[in-house]
Amino acid sequence: MLLHVQGVLTPQEVAQARAILAKAPWEDGRLTAGSQSAQAKNNEQLREDCDETRAAQQLLLRGLERHQTFFSAALPKQISPPLFNRYGGAANAFGNHVDSAVRYLRNGAGRVRTDVSCTLFLSEPSEYDGGELVIEDTYGEHRIKFAAGDLVLYPGTSVHRVEPVTRGARLASYFWIQSMVRSDEQRRLLFDMDNHLRHLRSQFGETDPGVIGLTSTYHNLLRMWLDV
Repeated sequence: MLLHVQGVLTPQEVAQARAILAKAPWEDGRLTAGSQSAQAKNNEQLREDCDETRAAQQLLLRGLERHQTFFSAALPKQISPPLFNRYGGAANAFGNHVDSAVRYLRNGAGRVRTDVSCTLFLSEPSEYDGGELVIEDTYGEHRIKFAAGDLVLYPGTSVHRVEPVTRGARLASYFWIQSMVRSDEQRRLLFDMDNHLRHLRSQFGETDPGVIGLTSTYHNLLRMWLDV
């Protein structure tokens, strides 16, 4: 499932995140790339162990925690600590690649199976040319360039790339999710059902027999498929 999740961060939070990143110690993104990704990766990223990273991570995680659509779509069991990258100038692109199946966390803090990949945009589309996140699936290529504060959520199995930034700078956060429901197909069905249930609740209320019955079906499917 490829999903546009709007308004994860407010404009004020985006401005706060950008103020943090403006003072941050950026480094060559290839330092943390795998052997295949390093051949395609040409960007800058924020060091994982600095104060600016920790401050920006907390800001972003608060936005995710309050966002109902994000939780319904991802059903997160574990979220890897968000990372931050910058594209522009000579470090301006990331060629086709697939994310590693497992993200090993720093200092032996565990690992996350990368069921879902996420990019949250921190630059407005008007601030840079190029820089589209291009995600490939069976329907072709999807070119993603969302407003600052918006997020794209997509299967971790997808081949994807970032097109060269030819003007300005593209700031973003990226991270991975191990979902309580491993199957992308099952997550999509549950997300669709949850959306329809919210609509029915707004029309008929929580105590309508049909709403109660479908809510029971949703939770019984979730109980059947989830791993906690």
